[in-house]
Amino acid sequence: MMKNFLKTSYIASIYIFLYLPVVVLITYAFNNARFSAEWHGMTLQWFTALFQDTDLLMITSHSLIIAVLSATIAVILGSLGSVALFRYYFFGKQFIHGLLFVLIVVPDLVFGISLLILYSLAKIHLGFWSLLLAHVTFCLPFVVVTVLGRLSGTDKKIIEAARDLGATDSTIFFKIILPLMLPALVAGWLLSFTLSMDDVIISFFVSGPNFQILPLYIFSQVHVGITPEINALCTLVFLLTVTFVYLAHFLLRKRA
Repeated sequence: MMKNFLKTSYIASIYIFLYLPVVVLITYAFNNARFSAEWHGMTLQWFTALFQDTDLLMITSHSLIIAVLSATIAVILGSLGSVALFRYYFFGKQFIHGLLFVLIVVPDLVFGISLLILYSLAKIHLGFWSLLLAHVTFCLPFVVVTVLGRLSGTDKKIIEAARDLGATDSTIFFKIILPLMLPALVAGWLLSFTLSMDDVIISFFVSGPNFQILPLYIFSQVHVGITPEINALCTLVFLLTVTFVYLAHFLLRKRA
């Protein structure tokens, strides 16, 4: 009895530690006080004020556009790279596979400075395109590792059997490989979207002065204080992300 109680308490404490900050943020998005940490009653005025703040909405749209585009491009390129690493044998394959994990563990500070130096040498103007390229670059390894992990559990004899029955490469890809890696593609897209929306350090080096995104804006506001509008916006972004996750889970379970 005591053992089960300790296990339950341990698991509950982990969930409380993970979700309590989110609960506090959502709670204060409805707090009827701008600068006080005390509870002054419930209100929806900060959500109304949020949709009247055109600058904040524009910055949020920048982040959403970058996140959606970078996640989509990373999934397309990452899926093709994963299929190549899974199906074909070529010189340097293990080396390339190992480089993926190196890119994942490289500190963001090092990665951001490296991209800044590269952009400077290539005379690439800092702005939308430099930021998009950076986000695709750091999201790509996560997609490849996720999709390749899914494909690695696939029996290659299925592909060989399909080829023996006369299936073309395109038929094998669309009828066998793509359905198998679809859950990993969805997971990779959601992970890339989250990483892009959350990135501060790399974006700080490559975004430039004329293109601002939400994480950098929130980081800059820490010194003067987070406004209730920011709490309301983060609440909506969190709910949007949760909706994406549950929708993807529902569609994949229905497909299965």
